[in-house]
Amino acid sequence: MPELPEVEVVRRGLAQWVAGREIAAVEVLHPRAVRRHVPGAEEFAGRLKGRVLLSAERRGKYLWLPLSGAEEALMAHLGMSGQLLVVDPDSPLEKHLRVRFAFADGGPELRFVDQRTFGHVMLTPMEGGVPAPISHIAPDPFEEAFDDDRFAAALRRRRTEVKRALLDQTLISGVGNIYADEALWLARLHWAHPTQSLTRPKIAELLAGVREVMAAALRQGGTSFDSLYVNVNGESGYFERSLEAYGRRDLPCSRCGSAIVRDAFMNRSSFSCPRCQRRPRRPATAPRRAT
Repeated sequence: MPELPEVEVVRRGLAQWVAGREIAAVEVLHPRAVRRHVPGAEEFAGRLKGRVLLSAERRGKYLWLPLSGAEEALMAHLGMSGQLLVVDPDSPLEKHLRVRFAFADGGPELRFVDQRTFGHVMLTPMEGGVPAPISHIAPDPFEEAFDDDRFAAALRRRRTEVKRALLDQTLISGVGNIYADEALWLARLHWAHPTQSLTRPKIAELLAGVREVMAAALRQGGTSFDSLYVNVNGESGYFERSLEAYGRRDLPCSRCGSAIVRDAFMNRSSFSCPRCQRRPRRPATAPRRAT
């Protein structure tokens, strides 16, 4: 799934190409793309006509475009294969095109393309400065609202594996499987390290690693393992060439030369160096006392 850097690349493109423009018409070609908009596709299209997309915003992996006329936003989640593309109106329709947004100025239109149909777009009210459906998720580590000390205290209270905590969007948003593995490699932490035993300096090092790896990925357009993860112009990122742990099973660690190992983790994979990231001896959760 796209993580914070990939979604931020798309947000920047939307801010450049569609913010400030008036929607002339919306065409929903597949109802699943607007399944979260309960009133349905026709109402979705009708309510957007004549509205202006004021800006492009993001929290974690979610994008939204605030709308003129009411405290509402057009929110998008890209899922596993969603793309928001800015293309010429006369361009051939993409095979997996789900929603088209045409603009009053007659310029490039916005298209939501989604091969696997796990992504979606929806109209939603705002709540506390973010769309209501995501008001429960935590700020991401690049937001001013993110509090490092609060994160550290919450992390130590979780009594779980550190990677599981990094993927918890109510604790820190925007971090997914790829960048969790990369940040843990930078901090020399095994994914199963218990959160309750992390020191504050080690948590600070981990947070620095999260920010470092995601900032580096953002500079390179994100991580694109296939043609599904692209910016608004359809271009892939190339940060996969800089990955140190994720997807590098049996390849040498660039620090010590040991072969990177793969472990099963939450129905996915976790990659680490067996020498630089020692597996902890203690379990992440305390055992129950005998009764």
